[in-house]
Amino acid sequence: MKQIDQHEHGLTNGGGLYPDTPLAMAELLPAAARPERIFADIAIRRMAYLGGPGIWTYRPAVEAVVDIGELEDYPSNTLPGLYERLTAWLPGLIEHRCSPGRRGGFLMRLRDGTWAGHILEHVALELQTQAGMKTGFGKARMTGERGVYKVVIRTRDAAVGKAALQAGRDLLMAAIHGTPFDVAAVHARLADMAERRCLGPSTACIVEAAGQRGIPAIRLSEGNLVQLGHGAAQRRIWTAETDRTSAIAEGISRDKDLTKQLLAAAGVPVPEGRTAASPDQAWEAAQDIGLPVAVKPVDANHGRGVSLNLTTRQEVQDAWATADKEGSEVIVERFIPGDEHRLLVVGGKLAAATRGQITRVSGDGRSTIEQLVAAHVNADPRRGAQEHLPLDVILVRANPVTQLELARQGLTADSVLPVGQTAVVERTGNMAVDVTGQVHPGVAEIAALAARVVGLDIAGIDVVAGDIGQPLAPQGGAVVEVNAGPSLLMHLKPAVGRTQPVGEAIVNHLFPDGAQGRIPLVGVLALPGQTLLARLVGDMLGLSGLTAAVAGPCGLQLGERWLTRENAATSEAGERVLLNRAVQAAVLQTSPRQILEHGLPYDRCQVGIVTAMPDPEGLADHYITEAEQMPAIVRTQVDVVLKTGAAVLNAADPAVRDLAAYCDGEVIFYADLDRAGEDTLQAIAAHLAGGKSGKGRAVLLRGGQIVLAQGKNETPLATTTLPPSQALPAAACAWHLQLTPALIRASLLRCAVEVVP
Repeated sequence: MKQIDQHEHGLTNGGGLYPDTPLAMAELLPAAARPERIFADIAIRRMAYLGGPGIWTYRPAVEAVVDIGELEDYPSNTLPGLYERLTAWLPGLIEHRCSPGRRGGFLMRLRDGTWAGHILEHVALELQTQAGMKTGFGKARMTGERGVYKVVIRTRDAAVGKAALQAGRDLLMAAIHGTPFDVAAVHARLADMAERRCLGPSTACIVEAAGQRGIPAIRLSEGNLVQLGHGAAQRRIWTAETDRTSAIAEGISRDKDLTKQLLAAAGVPVPEGRTAASPDQAWEAAQDIGLPVAVKPVDANHGRGVSLNLTTRQEVQDAWATADKEGSEVIVERFIPGDEHRLLVVGGKLAAATRGQITRVSGDGRSTIEQLVAAHVNADPRRGAQEHLPLDVILVRANPVTQLELARQGLTADSVLPVGQTAVVERTGNMAVDVTGQVHPGVAEIAALAARVVGLDIAGIDVVAGDIGQPLAPQGGAVVEVNAGPSLLMHLKPAVGRTQPVGEAIVNHLFPDGAQGRIPLVGVLALPGQTLLARLVGDMLGLSGLTAAVAGPCGLQLGERWLTRENAATSEAGERVLLNRAVQAAVLQTSPRQILEHGLPYDRCQVGIVTAMPDPEGLADHYITEAEQMPAIVRTQVDVVLKTGAAVLNAADPAVRDLAAYCDGEVIFYADLDRAGEDTLQAIAAHLAGGKSGKGRAVLLRGGQIVLAQGKNETPLATTTLPPSQALPAAACAWHLQLTPALIRASLLRCAVEVVP
């Protein structure tokens, strides 16, 4: 039978875990059974956030247990008007491919007959999409209890995903009953939640670029603080700042006067200027510098409080008052003619460049300037208060810079321009045209020098020049600002030109030469009593010179120090390990319940160990009651092994042995040959003869001796009194991690004396 829905291919190991939903057609129900009644609300019994790889997908998801009640007897094609209402309220459902695998596939299912659990999945996904959080993976599967389904949707935020499911339930019930529903209000509420809770666009583009490189990401706060990589290999970002961004350099960049002094000393062309403590001082400075001048706050940002090309005393003094309202000192500078440009420098190299545009409105003989701005400027979909929009709206009456600009032209917000007459409403802050490919190499070099002088690894260099494709000096161009934590939006969403891969540039800066920010990470899925295995692996890694952390049922250990003796086979303990900069290697033990309720605390691992196929005892609350369901859970530990990694599997357990097919990397079998049956011996022989060039690897116990076998070659390792069920996989793991036989032997002997199993 086919699963009810999987409209995005990804990690799915649910085969056989939960029964599939039956596909029924309307004609299977007599006409009298067609519902013309009020149904009890679909009940969402519980929801869980799966923050890591689990039985459904590699990525974070929300899993809901949903009871559709009497609707189990009423597929969608028996509910009059449901199709029409859903498609009217959520026209984006046409894009859902569903099991037919093509555009409109879900609507085909909806028209032909599908169940409320499946519909809820798609409605929740579409609500997330409309909220600006598009994700494509969802599933709905029966649990075995009549009318009860597990509905799963991928999400980037637990709260948004859960809210989308709850709102989706309410919308679906309204569509079933034909009652009014305020879809716009739901869209607005979810969009606001996503805007507040999800990563900002600058941070998100870096995280996305890291993901494409296989670099793991962990969000450290509700804001934009994100860790890339694990343990000692990690780096941290906060929007467009990194853990290499100096606090001193950031402080220098905020002081425009000090920045100019340092740049000038290094030979970077800058406009002459000085601070002014009053309107009169500003005019004095302007006279000394020479008109025209620019007036702006010392810590100007996004063009706020910046006035350009000032030529009269009144203009200068009014501009000083406007800049002073921004709350910092005011600086008066020589005005540099030309266009403003923002050059993004990352790691000493030019990554992107945009050119600003002067914002003008053209008269129609009827509308005021304020009305023209509202109709023709603020209507630009790139303008708005939301963080993902690159341009701000222009509030003519509330923006003193705009009022000053209009006053210089003899205009006000209420002025009506004749047909054909134009007025400038904003000169700065409209970075809209990508010019990355036009920047002269000399200009790029000056921008990189400016970033180095200030000390910033990522910097937005503001350059004014008539032609960015020519050297600055001959045209009188200059660097006017150096900004820390520059916005990346202008490079991601230019009005004209190509989007630039600025996230990729930052990731390459943080992780050069193809590094992925990973430490040796070993995942262990063992039976409840097998608590020594993780500690053995940790001890071997420690003897190799690494600071290893071990989290398992016995507690959390860092090196030789126990941080807790309580059960640490949890997501919280795993994340605690991976956040620690002192950790150079990690061994994290998990359990089937942990996978079902939270997912793994990491995205991928170097080694995944499975010692036995556990039984389903104690998992009935997750609708797991049969032994046949367990491989779909346990395979998660094998699914996440890196291509360069290895799965270490117990060859004596046929169900574990079969998991080898799901491993992207190498497979190393282990077995106690003294107790092995014929099927195990045959599997080992076939494995050793297979692999790369007929050199599959296995760790064997024969006559009390641990042997490392590869192809036809065998290397005796050691005899040990440790339990083979734990000593063998530990040795196999260490072997894959390229620890020497002598070191593995030493650890086995040491643990046999010092460690009580």
